[in-house]
Amino acid sequence: MFWVRIDNRLIHGQVIETWLPYAGSSTILVVNDELAADPVRQEIMGLAVPSHIDITFASIKESPRVLHTTLKDRLSSVFILFDNCPDARQAFDQGLNFDWINIGNIHYSPGRKQVCAHIALSQDDSLCLEYFYRQGVKLDFRCVPHKSVQVDSW
Repeated sequence: MFWVRIDNRLIHGQVIETWLPYAGSSTILVVNDELAADPVRQEIMGLAVPSHIDITFASIKESPRVLHTTLKDRLSSVFILFDNCPDARQAFDQGLNFDWINIGNIHYSPGRKQVCAHIALSQDDSLCLEYFYRQGVKLDFRCVPHKSVQVDSW
């Protein structure tokens, strides 16, 4: 089973140092339209990733195909990163189905409701998470794996 996380920072130390080892992941799939189209930003982001970790970038539309063809032999070691909830929902609706999603970090900005120290939800985010909940996707609100779930409802 692959892991799925929403974190507007995408690849950063917390993912590399805590989540990848916790999940037993050796492959990162970053699903983001802008990054998928920008090889320079991919190269820069890849500098933060240790050499023993594979990294793949895919557009939202292409993410189900990439996961189930290019990465099919490594599904149990794939860690999927989304920048935001709407991107995750769009990929889900395109066929990248998952049973569980970690909501790790969504920065505060005006118009967002702070639900814990690391998550601030817009109305669209709340509707998106409600959609996942209705689809039977388990919502896991944790910044790091060794912490308990930090949001029971939003």
